[in-house]
Amino acid sequence: MAASPFMQSLADFMHVRRYSKRTVDTYLYWIRFYIRFHGLRHPTELEPEAVERFLTHLAVERTVAASTQALALNAIAFLYNTFLQQPIGDIGAFRRSTRQAKLPIVLTVDEVRRLLATMTGLPLLMASLMYGSGLRRIELVRLRVKDVDANQLQLRVWNGKGAKHRIVTLAPELVPALRSQIEQVRLLLEQDLRQKEYAGVWMPDAMTRKYPSASTSLGWQFVFPATKLSYEPRTDFLRRHHYDESALNKLIRAAARQSQLTPEVTCHTLRHSFATHLLQAGADIRTVQQQLGHTDVKTTEIYTHVLKQGAYGVRSPFSSLALR
Repeated sequence: MAASPFMQSLADFMHVRRYSKRTVDTYLYWIRFYIRFHGLRHPTELEPEAVERFLTHLAVERTVAASTQALALNAIAFLYNTFLQQPIGDIGAFRRSTRQAKLPIVLTVDEVRRLLATMTGLPLLMASLMYGSGLRRIELVRLRVKDVDANQLQLRVWNGKGAKHRIVTLAPELVPALRSQIEQVRLLLEQDLRQKEYAGVWMPDAMTRKYPSASTSLGWQFVFPATKLSYEPRTDFLRRHHYDESALNKLIRAAARQSQLTPEVTCHTLRHSFATHLLQAGADIRTVQQQLGHTDVKTTEIYTHVLKQGAYGVRSPFSSLALR
């Protein structure tokens, strides 16, 4: 079914409009799931009630989280409203998911230290930045040389989750390693420029038109580039993409096993730990919200649940009892 003319035309429709690979893959997954749920019937043959039944199935039978159900709805709404140009209509009667998101897994400061102690070189620098700056995995690998401001000790994150921009802190201890990595990127760029087919790094369309030579400049190169050149899908341009984010998660999991940490550790665990440790150190919730790039402070407040001092940081009165 992945190669069906309908799904291929849907994928091409998103690619032409420069949807990110992550968005394309996600929308295709849920639209494919929706079509299979209805016995491979074409979406144009289905009534709005079919969407409601599918979303209710996700909530009741699959017990997905509310955010997952919302993502499926976004994909189906895109299918009808944007691609098929057939408004989805009133679908307010579906059963909404009530499953709450899990509390984030957070490492102690000592556990972070143990994790990082098992790593060296590039993996150590990437893990240190995720913990030290609270970066999401995709934000880390998309970081470009121009976004590193070592003098002001900050990193600029462009088009993070929700297409938002923000500035995050940079630990001064990581500056030497970052500068060394950028020098390696410079040497790699010189090597790539010797390739006749090399078309430069991928650039947003607007930037390509405004700065036609930027794709071969050092500032626009990824701080963590892929090890090999590859041909860009759909254009066949020879480019050097950024480090593979799935490989990064494997590195973190391997380090967690080596350091014998019992929690299930992922890249996002380091971001969770960053937020929680900031709060433990006395940072106010609004500052942490800005560093994480959360639109609503309520999203950030989940970290107050996992503070080691107790729920919401409240010290139990039992601790004051002079029991022996």
